[in-house]
Amino acid sequence: MKTITFLFAVILSTQVFATDSKYIEQMSKHIQAVYAAETPEQYQDAVNAFERIASAEKTKWEPYYYSAFGWVMLANKEKEATKKDAYLDKALAAIENGKKINANESELVALEGFIHMIRVTVDPATRGQQYSGMAFQLYGKAVGMNPENPRALAFLAQMQMGTARFMGMSTNEACETAKKSLEKFSNYKSENPLAPQWGKGMTEGLLKQCQ
Repeated sequence: MKTITFLFAVILSTQVFATDSKYIEQMSKHIQAVYAAETPEQYQDAVNAFERIASAEKTKWEPYYYSAFGWVMLANKEKEATKKDAYLDKALAAIENGKKINANESELVALEGFIHMIRVTVDPATRGQQYSGMAFQLYGKAVGMNPENPRALAFLAQMQMGTARFMGMSTNEACETAKKSLEKFSNYKSENPLAPQWGKGMTEGLLKQCQ
C-alpha cells in the first residue's frame, strides 16, 4: 500500500512539474513579447495572450500582472483622455484579479500605484491631489511588503519628482529615492522566474535629471 501511495505521489508531482514548466514557458514567451512591443497592436496581442493564460491558470497572479502592464503601456501611448482612462480601468481590473490570488504581492501593489500615477497625467490640475495621494500610499505599502522591490522605489521616485516640480520644490528627495532604487536593481534577485524585470532604464533616466 505504501508503495502504491508513493508511486501516486511521484506521478502527481511529475504532472504538476510538467504543467508548471509549460506555464513558465508560455508566460516567458509572452513576457518577452510585451517587453519588446512598440505598437498598440503588439501590446494588445500580448494582453490577449495573458488574458487567455489567466483564464486557464486560476491560481497564478503573473498573467494578471502582465496583462495590467500591457494596458498601462497602451495608456502611455494614448493621447485621448477618455481612451487613456479606459485602458487604465482595464489595467486596474487586472490588478484586482491578481490581488484576489495573492494580495501580498508587492509587484501588484506597486503597479496599482503606477496606474494611479498615470491617471494624474491626464489632468494634473484636477486629479493631482486625489490620485497622487493614492499612488504614494500604494508605493509605501509595496515597499513595506518587500523592501527589496526596486520598482516600488522607482515609481515612488518618479512620483516625488513630479510632485516636487509641480509644487516648485527641491527634487533632492526624489533623487535619493532613485539612487536607492538603482542600488536595488543592481542586486535584485527573485526565485520566481516570471518576476518583473523592467524599470531600471526608467530609473537611470530619472537620475540623469538629478545631475
